[in-house]
Amino acid sequence: MDIHSIRKDTKGLSDKIFLNSAGSSLMPEVVVKTMTDYLHQEEMYGGYETANRNAELISGFYEETAKLINAKASNMAFTSSATDAYVKALSSISFTEGDCIITTNDDYVSNQIAFISLQKKYNIEIIRLKNLADHELDLEDLENIIQKRNPKLVAVTHIPTNSGLIQNVEGVGKICRKYNILYLVDACQSVGQMVVDVEKIGCDFLTATGRKFLRGPRGTGFLYVSDRAIAQNLAPLFLDMSGAVWTGFNEYELIKTAKRFELWENSYAALLGLTEAVKYANNIGLSTIENYNQKLSGKLRNELQNRGFRVLDEGNNLNSIITFCTQDGHIESIQKVLKEHNVYFSVSPKNGALIDFTHKNVDGVIRFFPHYFNTSDEIEAMLEILSK
Repeated sequence: MDIHSIRKDTKGLSDKIFLNSAGSSLMPEVVVKTMTDYLHQEEMYGGYETANRNAELISGFYEETAKLINAKASNMAFTSSATDAYVKALSSISFTEGDCIITTNDDYVSNQIAFISLQKKYNIEIIRLKNLADHELDLEDLENIIQKRNPKLVAVTHIPTNSGLIQNVEGVGKICRKYNILYLVDACQSVGQMVVDVEKIGCDFLTATGRKFLRGPRGTGFLYVSDRAIAQNLAPLFLDMSGAVWTGFNEYELIKTAKRFELWENSYAALLGLTEAVKYANNIGLSTIENYNQKLSGKLRNELQNRGFRVLDEGNNLNSIITFCTQDGHIESIQKVLKEHNVYFSVSPKNGALIDFTHKNVDGVIRFFPHYFNTSDEIEAMLEILSK
């Protein structure tokens, strides 16, 4: 990995220490150029003609994202965000009164709200898995619940936004396959910072965003839909002419790929920007990125602990999301000094991770997200700032 070239490609690094890639990362120059070039074409030729002229490039999105997660192009759909992808997947499942969803204490706040919304509308039950003493998922508890309740869906966030935890999505997937249960994985924070393989995970749906560790534009994401889910004719509640063919006055026929989860109107400039971001990551290699990130985040996490901060990440397998505060649970003084020295970071409030932060007895945390364009020198400089 040529970090000098990567940093040269990333103009936003010139005047700051940027540690906010799990919020919205810095785009490589090629991503921005691709989008602006496409918009200039739309300026000259209009949207329809420009799309026709770039049809081959647009179709390349499906191949490139499939390569990223070890899938097929026919399994991929473009979406406007990870949440857009997530709710489309949820809407494809016919919930009825008495159904249940199994999820975790650490699932993303928007997912938890979506489950509660389903509960209010359809009187379904939300069951959250137990955690073991080491904060890992209790897979024995999962299997027991499945045997007793036959859930409609199991939904797990791969990496919670509020901690460095990597949840055992592969272990969950094996159990879901054993009992033929639909399985939805939120990979919003894992895609782009580590290897994600849908074949190993064994999920029916996987959702991701472009703006975080993939370093793509805002307003982009993708949805993976398994062959099994496609064969079961799962489709979003609301389709349009992109997802189905109108075959009779009161009939339609679903298209045969995951594109049935797309709507006809898209920003193709954004789609091509995301394609370039995915290509950028694929060219470096996700295993290379993962190894680099683990070393950098491990160093930062250890140094924060050594310098007297309370690091809140729990679990046996940790990632590039680092959450911390002062020993007495405060974050205001940390925020102040970081802003004064142009260090970019993020804050997660208690209502963004209500169960986890209640357990940890904190009202909010500082979040750092080192990525493969960051250097050890930057980490040392930032730690020196905090020490002073």
